[in-house]
Amino acid sequence: MHSVDEVFLALPRRALADAALGAASALGAEHADFRLERIRTERLSWRDDALENASDGTTLGFAVRVVHDGTYGFAAGTTLTAEEAVRVAREAVAVAQVARPLNAEPVVLAAEPVHAAATWVSAYEVDPFTVPRAEKLEVLGGWARRLLASDHVDHVDVGADFVKEAKYYLDTKGTETTQQRIRTQGAVEATRLDPTGGFEGMRTLAPPVGRGWEHYAGGVGQYDWESDLAELPELVAEKAKASSVEPGAYDLVIDPSNLWLTIHESIGHATELDRALGYEAAYAGTSFATLDQLGTLQYGSPVMHVTGDRTAEHGLATVGYDDEGVATRQWDIVSAGRLVGYQLDRRMAAAYGDVLGVDRSNGCAFADSPGHVPVQRMANVSLQPAAADVSTQDLIGQVERGIYVIGDKSWSIDMQRYNFQFTGQRFYEIRGGRLVGMLRDVAYQATTTEFWNSMEAVGGAATYVLGGAFNCGKAQPGQIAPVSHGCPSALFRGVNILNTQREGGR
Repeated sequence: MHSVDEVFLALPRRALADAALGAASALGAEHADFRLERIRTERLSWRDDALENASDGTTLGFAVRVVHDGTYGFAAGTTLTAEEAVRVAREAVAVAQVARPLNAEPVVLAAEPVHAAATWVSAYEVDPFTVPRAEKLEVLGGWARRLLASDHVDHVDVGADFVKEAKYYLDTKGTETTQQRIRTQGAVEATRLDPTGGFEGMRTLAPPVGRGWEHYAGGVGQYDWESDLAELPELVAEKAKASSVEPGAYDLVIDPSNLWLTIHESIGHATELDRALGYEAAYAGTSFATLDQLGTLQYGSPVMHVTGDRTAEHGLATVGYDDEGVATRQWDIVSAGRLVGYQLDRRMAAAYGDVLGVDRSNGCAFADSPGHVPVQRMANVSLQPAAADVSTQDLIGQVERGIYVIGDKSWSIDMQRYNFQFTGQRFYEIRGGRLVGMLRDVAYQATTTEFWNSMEAVGGAATYVLGGAFNCGKAQPGQIAPVSHGCPSALFRGVNILNTQREGGR
C-alpha cells in the first residue's frame, strides 16, 4: 500500500478550499465544490537504435464549481493563495449569474452521503517517477535492439507513458477526499519492408493499466512482454505473406485484445446518459440507446452481461470518489442482453432517477485537468465472462468456417454508435475448429444490436483481460479520459467481413 505524495499533501489544500467555498456561499451559492490537482506525466519513445523523445511535465492548479440560482458556474486558477481562491470563487458565481437567463433546466444534484477526510490510493507496486530514466530507457532500448536483430524486422518503435494524478476535493456539504492514482501504457511495433515499397506492421498486445513500473519488469501477475516480443518477428513475417481475406459472412472468435475497443465504442459511449439524452451531440454524436428503451432494448444475446465499474483493480477509470464527491461502485448496464442501466453523474441522477430506479449517481463525473469542469465520463465498462471454464480454444472448436481476431487497430462508428466496422492486428482463418493460417485485410462490419445479438458464447474467467485506452475524447472544450474495458474471448455467428484493400480501391 502506498500513501499520497508528501509534496502534494504539503500544499495548502484545506486553506484554499475553505477560502473558496466560504466566498461562494457568501454570494448565495446553493452548492460549491473545490478541486486541487497535481498531474505528473512522462513520455518516452525509442525509434530503431536511438532515443526519439523524452519529456515530462507537471500540471498544478485548482478549480471552483458552483450551483447558483439553479445554474452552474465554473472558474479555475493556478496561484495557490487564499486571495486567488476567493477571486476564482467569485468568478465562478459571476459565470453562473451571466448564464442564468439562458438556463431552461435548473441544476439539481442527487444527494450523496458525506465522506469526511477520505483517502484513496490506486493499486500499484513501483511508482514509475521514482525509477531513474536511464533504467527505463535501458529496458525500452533493449527491446528495440532485440527486435532489430531479426531478419524479419526493418524498423522498431517503442513507447511508454506514465501518469501520476493527485487530487483533493472539498464541497459545501462536508465531503473531503484526497486521492492518488498511477497509470501507464506501453507498446512495441515492428515494421517489415518489402521489395515493392510496401510494408507491414505488428504491435504488442500489452494493455494500458492502472499499475506502476512493475508492468514493464515482468513477474507473477504482470504482462508477459518476453513472450510477446519473442513472437513478434515471425508474426510480422507471416502477416506479410498471408492471404487476403475473401469478403462474406464468417463466424468470429474475438480476443479481448480486440473486443475491448468494440465495447468502448458501441456500448461504453452509447450508454452515457448525457449522450443518450442528446446533451452530447456536437462532438462525437448522440446514441441510439435512448432512455425510452430502458428495460426493453434487446442490446444483445442472453449471454451478454455488461457492467459499469469505477472500482475494478488496475482499471484506468478506477477511483475511490469521483469529481463530485461520489463514492464509486459497480452496476449493471446490460443484463441477459437487455439494456438496464446507464452511466450518470449527480445532475443526471437527480433528473432521471425515478425512470432509472436510482437515488444517487454511479460516480461518473471526471475532469481531465484543474482547468476543466467535470463532465459525465465513462466508467470501466466490461463484458462479464461465463461462469463455466470455457477457453478460447473451446470457442474456436465450435467454428466450422471463421476468423480469430486479435489486437486492436483502426475503427469507425457513426454518430449514434450504431453502424460500425473494426479491424485488428492479427487474423487467423478457422476451418473445422482449428486455426489454419493467417489472413490479412480483414474488417468486421455490423450494427451494434446485430453484432451483440450474434454473440453465442463467451469464454470463462481465464480468458478475461482488462484492455483500454488513455485518450477517450469527449466534451467541448475537449477533454480526454483514461478508461478500461474488461472482456473474455467471445464467439459471434455470421458477421459480415470486408476486405479493406478492395474497399479502399486497391
